[in-house]
Amino acid sequence: MIHRIFRRESRLMATLVAAVPAGDTDRADVLAGAWHLYVLGLHVHHTGEDELLWPPLRPRLTPDEAGRLALVEAQHQALDEGLGRTSALMERWTADPSEETRGALVAALRDHHDLLRAHLDAEEATVMPLVAAHIGPEQWRAVGERGLARTPRHRLMIALGAILEDASESERAEFLGRLPLPARLLWRLAGRRQYRREMQRVRGDLTGAPPAGADADAVASAAVGATRRPGVSGP
Repeated sequence: MIHRIFRRESRLMATLVAAVPAGDTDRADVLAGAWHLYVLGLHVHHTGEDELLWPPLRPRLTPDEAGRLALVEAQHQALDEGLGRTSALMERWTADPSEETRGALVAALRDHHDLLRAHLDAEEATVMPLVAAHIGPEQWRAVGERGLARTPRHRLMIALGAILEDASESERAEFLGRLPLPARLLWRLAGRRQYRREMQRVRGDLTGAPPAGADADAVASAAVGATRRPGVSGP
């Protein structure tokens, strides 16, 4: 479910930046803010794996399995380097949102999306089965708890909405069932609306206008449908 966030948001970011008219500094600033939060989330996720998941896993692997893990770790490094270059282009674009700077940034964002997608596919296919075989539930939960602890408190409902956006009904029920009752109530009373407003602010016309009180899945359906409309480009 976490990987879906990064696949989705990295794809949408390139689409959103490509649609910004030259000279629109306000819109560039909005997307730059969303990008920096995305980078923070991906960094927290990957460092959680690097520091909490891979060290206890590595001694339990065969040489062939250790090679698969080494490949995934090398992909983390390549992604970090690419994020640095892309963030520099993002800063250049916000200072000068011209067609030229936008084009360079969109190309970098699409490259990042492609590399990230290949990494997540490889990790899920070759390393996550090893985690399932060798890592206990307490070690696994520690990764998620660390990510939660490093999420700014005022962004917690946004993070929850991002997780639920593409979740199935059964995944949504299971995930919400793990939360304490006050958190579930907060999501229903305020979090869904907060997430909807945030997505409308960041995605603009891609989000459409789901009915008042719509859950995160309504926002997702509108956003995905908009990115598939004729004439709307995307990676």
